[in-house]
Amino acid sequence: MAFEGLSQKLSGALSKLTGRGKLNEATVKEAMKEVRMALLEADVNYKVVKDFCKTVTERCVGQQVLDSLQPAQQVIKIVNEEMTALMGTEHSRLTWSSSVPTIYMLCGLQGAGKTTMCGKLANHLRKQGKKPMLAACDIYRPAAIQQLEVVGKQIDIPVYQNGTQDPVKTAKEAIEYAHHYGRDVLIIDTAGRLHIDDALMEELRRIKAEIKPQEILFTVDAMTGQDAVNVAKTFDENLGIDGVILTKLDGDTRGGAALSIKAVVGKPIKFCGIGEKMSDLELFHPDRMASRILGMGDVLTLIEKAGEAMDEKDVERLAGRKPTELTLEDFLQQMQQMKKMGGLSSMLSMLPGVGNKLADVEIDDDAMKKPEAIIRSMTPRERRNPNILNASRRKRIAAGSGTTVQDVNALIRQFEQSKQMMKQMMSRKGKFGKMRMPF
Repeated sequence: MAFEGLSQKLSGALSKLTGRGKLNEATVKEAMKEVRMALLEADVNYKVVKDFCKTVTERCVGQQVLDSLQPAQQVIKIVNEEMTALMGTEHSRLTWSSSVPTIYMLCGLQGAGKTTMCGKLANHLRKQGKKPMLAACDIYRPAAIQQLEVVGKQIDIPVYQNGTQDPVKTAKEAIEYAHHYGRDVLIIDTAGRLHIDDALMEELRRIKAEIKPQEILFTVDAMTGQDAVNVAKTFDENLGIDGVILTKLDGDTRGGAALSIKAVVGKPIKFCGIGEKMSDLELFHPDRMASRILGMGDVLTLIEKAGEAMDEKDVERLAGRKPTELTLEDFLQQMQQMKKMGGLSSMLSMLPGVGNKLADVEIDDDAMKKPEAIIRSMTPRERRNPNILNASRRKRIAAGSGTTVQDVNALIRQFEQSKQMMKQMMSRKGKFGKMRMPF
């Protein structure tokens, strides 16, 4: 889970303040020492940590905080505000060209996930009504062109490539292709290296000079910590990057890159990759990320994901349904939507006060595979009316799903208990109106 270690240590340091009715300057400074250590261990830039702790301490030891009725909450509020400011205060959106196509050029070192990110960005922009296209300008890495073509085919977005010719020429041809086929966005996948060298920078400068991209987006692996910040600074000095995309934010991210890049390089983080699927791309919201790091959850992102996962027709179909009318098809649909939202662990990590408590809890997101297989092994009639599931039917379903009769029985019991729970809730509180049935 992203920022797990940093989040636990920061929450631990700040929790020592919440148990006190009154705070003094010494108590605040002692807590800030632990905050400083947590940030340094997360590989956050030393100067960034120093300035951050100084600003927070000065605000926290002010008379207004120490004399307030809830000083500990005031301190946490200040830490949250300053951490948000560290990452850019507000979400930075992509800018658009006045003429089509709008060109985005992705750059970064080899292994950062740049080629995959081209596909994720194209998929994201298509959801906004755009007509994106990809251009393969990495002619050095073995199979880089083929990889981009596979990515394009996976999301049904065209890829322009012309073998290993000069990437500048390929980029110019891709613009003409985009004009001809009515594509309003062109995303260019450029070459990377295992390390920065003059040949790489010269090629990127040539591409920039010829195609004049609307934005140059630096793609970096979030798990590389402070090294990512140094590389970003070098790319910015040579190319003048416009924003940053953090990849692999779902991994064991220490937090150094996310918390340092804006302060050191001065360029905002615009997107973050949170998984391997093409849909696993999030807009980077500094305030929401700060809340996640401090264990306060991220309800807004959870609501947005729920909105994307829900089909309006399904919402209307389930609206006002009685618990007794719910079927196993509805149950299956709920599991599908949960998977679209990133799985159970992803959802729980966004709930306030829950994220840090999951650190030592094993949550198996594959746990839904067994009940899904069982329901899919049923006939439509059996899904709509589980009461007809006699012993022979259950035996057939178990064999078809690769499970046991006991597994089938357990799923039916869970389903019936869910309906009974909803019935009891409705009898106590009356109608829920258009509220969805949470299985």
